[in-house]
Amino acid sequence: MSDTSVFIKNRPATFEYAIEDRLKAGIVLTGSEIKSVRNSKVSFNDSYCFYSKGELWIKSLHIAEYVNAGYASHDPIRERKLLLNRRELNKWQAKVKEKGLTIVPLNMYLDENGRAKMEIGLGKGKKLHDKRETTKNREVERDMKRYIK
Repeated sequence: MSDTSVFIKNRPATFEYAIEDRLKAGIVLTGSEIKSVRNSKVSFNDSYCFYSKGELWIKSLHIAEYVNAGYASHDPIRERKLLLNRRELNKWQAKVKEKGLTIVPLNMYLDENGRAKMEIGLGKGKKLHDKRETTKNREVERDMKRYIK
């Protein structure tokens, strides 16, 4: 069964951060969590990635409890491990340490095999004037599309 129609986007991430680099990572989930992801019951509010003992983890990613889970339910806001190869982990860890960058989750989706994947980005926080510029550019593009049609 491959259901690739699930695509959950972290909309504020690109508004709050200037994304410099992107990676696709696997995510370790329990059975009731993957069922909630298939139902698009995921919220990215205040979620972020951090390193612990050389591994990348995501914190504050809310995956709602699956209704029919029974005793096998999960904690909705637990820390979840992200799966990347060692070279990618070391490269990004060095960048985060030296430049003041942060790793933010951008979107979550199911691949063609039905496995949950997450796109993460290496981002630098935007200042207020950068956010205003982003909003202005978005409105200009919207107006251009409106007049072209």
